[in-house]
Amino acid sequence: MSNQILERPRSLTGKQFHYCPGCHHGIIHRLIAETIDEFDLREKTIVVQPVGCAVYIYEYFDTDVSEAAHGRAPAVATAIKRVSKDKFVLTYQGDGDLAAIGTAEIVHAAARGENICVFFVNNAIYGMTGGQMAPTTLPGMKTATTPFGRDVKKQGYPIRVSEMLAPFDGVAYVERVMVSSSKHVIKAKNAVRKAFKYQLQEKGFSLVEFLSACPTGWGMPPVEAAKWVEENMAKQFPLGVYKEVGLDD
Repeated sequence: MSNQILERPRSLTGKQFHYCPGCHHGIIHRLIAETIDEFDLREKTIVVQPVGCAVYIYEYFDTDVSEAAHGRAPAVATAIKRVSKDKFVLTYQGDGDLAAIGTAEIVHAAARGENICVFFVNNAIYGMTGGQMAPTTLPGMKTATTPFGRDVKKQGYPIRVSEMLAPFDGVAYVERVMVSSSKHVIKAKNAVRKAFKYQLQEKGFSLVEFLSACPTGWGMPPVEAAKWVEENMAKQFPLGVYKEVGLDD
C-alpha cells in the first residue's frame, strides 16, 4: 500500500506568499491551482489579476497572467477569451476591486454571459490600502473610514454580489463559500471544480464568492478572525448556490 503525499500544485510557483498570517488568500490560491492541475489546464490558463492584496498573483501562479487596471479584470478577461477561445480564462478579484470601482465591469460581463470564471474574495474591507470601508463592509463594522461602525443611514448597506448577479440570463453558475474550516475548504474546492466545468462546457459566466478573513484589517488574531467569518459574515452573506444551470454528463 502506498501513501498519498500532498505536494505543492504544479500551477503554483513555490514562492512564499506575502499575505498576512491568517489571511485566506493562500488557501484559495491553492484550491484554484489544484483544480488547474486536475483538469490539466496549466498551459492553457490565463489568470487576470486584480489591484489589491492579490496584485502579486503573477508571482504565485505558474500560468500566463495578465494585469488589469483596478476593477477592470472582467473586461480584460472578456477580450482574452473572445480572441483566444481555446484558452481557459479566470479573474481573481477582491471586494474593493470587483464590487466598488469594478461594479460596471462585473455586472456587464455577467449580463453578456461571458464564458469566464470569476473568483471573488470578499473580506468586507479594503485590505491593501489600510482597512477602509468596502461595499461589503457589514453594518456596524468598524474600519479606518468608519471608526464608529458602518452606519447604514449614512453609508448604506452591504452589496450582496452573488444575489445581484445570479438573476442575469447570461449567468450559468454562482455559489458562495468560505474556507474557515476543513469542511468548508472541501465544499469550496467542489465549487471551484464546478466553475471550471461551466467554462469548459461553454455554459457561460460563472462566479464563486469566497468569504475570507482579514485579521490585520479587522484587528483580530487569525483564529478569532476565522470564527468571525462563520459567526458574522455568513449571516450577512449566506452560503449556498444562487444559480446553477445544467451541466453535460
